Amino acid sequence: MTKDLVIIGGGPAGLAAAVAARKAGVQDLLILERDNRLGGILNQCIHNGFGLHTFKEELTGPEYAERFIRQAAELQIPYKLSTMVVDLRAEGPDRVVTAMSRKDGIYEIRAKSVVLAMGCRERSRGALNIPGYRPAGIYTAGTAQRYVNIEGRMPGRSVVILGSGDIGLIMARRMTLEGAKVQCVAELQPYSGGLKRNIAQCLNDFDIPLLLSHTVVDIKGKERVESVTIAEVDEHLKPIPGTETEYPCDTLLLSCGLLPENELSGKLGVPLSPITGGPLVNESFETGVSGVFACGNVLHVHDLVDYVSEEASAAGEQAAKYLTELSETSQNAGQDASAEKALRLRGQNGVRYTVPATIRPDHMADTQVIRFRVGANFRDATIRVSAGDQVLLSRKKNVLAPGEMEQLVLKKADLEQLPAGSEIVFEIAQ
Repeated sequence: MTKDLVIIGGGPAGLAAAVAARKAGVQDLLILERDNRLGGILNQCIHNGFGLHTFKEELTGPEYAERFIRQAAELQIPYKLSTMVVDLRAEGPDRVVTAMSRKDGIYEIRAKSVVLAMGCRERSRGALNIPGYRPAGIYTAGTAQRYVNIEGRMPGRSVVILGSGDIGLIMARRMTLEGAKVQCVAELQPYSGGLKRNIAQCLNDFDIPLLLSHTVVDIKGKERVESVTIAEVDEHLKPIPGTETEYPCDTLLLSCGLLPENELSGKLGVPLSPITGGPLVNESFETGVSGVFACGNVLHVHDLVDYVSEEASAAGEQAAKYLTELSETSQNAGQDASAEKALRLRGQNGVRYTVPATIRPDHMADTQVIRFRVGANFRDATIRVSAGDQVLLSRKKNVLAPGEMEQLVLKKADLEQLPAGSEIVFEIAQ
């Protein structure tokens, strides 16, 4: 099978990229989705708060997904469900996608361009090194969310949650509404990893305690969780002896961070960021491998799906542009991108990373949105963007938090004046 464009993932990122690519003129494209329906993780996010930026109204996750599913249907975009992509490699000018399903068996697709939209996964207990047996009753928050919202099953009745990511906070409220008793939410860091609105609506409104600088140090029970022991941690995140408290419970939910799903990217040789775990991309959302684009949570973890759709639409448009250039030239479009004038973006002094990581002023629009996260809580701080001694941008912010993504807009006119190879630094100046 041959395709001009293959989109791996049929969640909000994959759908938005496909819709944008089709509208930009790509006719020969295909979405591959491993679940049995389109929509990705949004199908189990039945709470509201989605779509305020994109549709100017408040929607639930399934409602938001349905808007894009309908657009894809109206544009007659083909897709394959229950299809797992198991390999991705370069072969000459093409990208070879190996996929498999119960219906079609295992097969290969030769694609001129690929959009990576595989989303992310949760950090499991094995990655956390929590001591104890392996009893029933330990779930990631997302797994519990699927059980409750899609399968209609309750994971337990007395719950402790480790980690204050948005999914954990939302599940604290969800389990309470379904009749469970949530003992507490413990967070290793001295700050929450979730949005402030979720802390207010999911914990404060239900009198669920949030224990900052605390972690689980022991799990008791062989067949089923019987209790967990929580201890305070010091500034080095090590448990402090003598601060242990035992909480009787039958369920432990883990909400300890999300990891971009980039095994396929690694197989293709896509350079990955050591900070985000996602691909390093330029202003066109193109990775270090020509013709391969990335968007959504596979690129970096978002807290708002509206930003996912925005980035994915840009990635789809750029993939369409790449294919147009490819058809107009005898060589790979973008093959000599490294030789073009490229500016490197870097975060320091509180800024952990930026997306994109590089910008080619000749390829960007009049403005470029730069998204980033900070590494700690800041108050009355200034975000400064500079190139050498030249300050390109300075913005004052009352509050900066790791759980909320920030963004700034750079102007093409400012970047065109910088010499090739210049480094643009994002930092917090207090």
